Amino acid sequence: MDLRRLHPWLLRASWAALAFTAGPALADALEPRSVAVRTTASALLWAGWFVGLCGSLVPHPIALTVLRMAAPGAVVATLLAALDRGAGVGAAVGLVSAVVSMLLAFAPATGVAWVNGPAYPNERRYPLRPPTPLLFGPLQLSWVVCVGGPVAGALLVAARQWVAGAVVLAITLPLAALLARSLYGLARRWVVFVPAGLVLHDPLSLVDPVLFTKEHVRSVGPAEPDTEALDLTQRAAGLVLQLTLDAPASLMLSKPRDRSGTTVDAAALLFLPTRPGAVLEEAVDRRLPVL
Repeated sequence: MDLRRLHPWLLRASWAALAFTAGPALADALEPRSVAVRTTASALLWAGWFVGLCGSLVPHPIALTVLRMAAPGAVVATLLAALDRGAGVGAAVGLVSAVVSMLLAFAPATGVAWVNGPAYPNERRYPLRPPTPLLFGPLQLSWVVCVGGPVAGALLVAARQWVAGAVVLAITLPLAALLARSLYGLARRWVVFVPAGLVLHDPLSLVDPVLFTKEHVRSVGPAEPDTEALDLTQRAAGLVLQLTLDAPASLMLSKPRDRSGTTVDAAALLFLPTRPGAVLEEAVDRRLPVL
């Protein structure tokens, strides 16, 4: 069986199973709490599970963002349940199940499948890797604000810590809306193969998507160490690919807080997909020259 077709179903099955593998342990961990806290926490857990389930069922960049925000929450919740003094084997099973679901959610194959959900039949999208500096702090902090902040505020209110809960909610809810939009932007970065050629869709690097037609593409392949190509990888780590053209193309580079951007001409550029090998295979299938 094709693993690429099996992967989405494994993700959906693992997420659906969380209700049975992690649910009992979470219920046991909440048992000593007050009725208000227990009810609020249970409602939040079920809401998070339902939202993640919907994200696993609908292949779409928005659903991918939702799923990847919900998956770490499942791990944190089951970890806290496992650390409870009265926790048993059930809590460990729930934690393992949540970790498996998170790994599947963040797998490159999931990104490819989900960003291609709304794609046209004759195009194929491949996500670009996130900037490496974001992986060491900013993304985790954004998740804490987007998910942990509102949850903490709601639990504080349930525990009758009215002032503290109101302050946390007032601060984190507007920030969560802003950061969630930024996280969604990371899920909208991809290289697209279309019948006419190759499109680079990267809001972090380019103001508008750019089409490089087949007749102007000289080669696609791994970048050489001493290349002078325009770097659009955003300092992502991995096997960098280089697109070489037969003539310089005009690109509008995006800048923070500047929608007008900066125009540059480049005959070669660097990009970094999550699955470079799959991109090169697709280029061969599309009859593009591959080094």
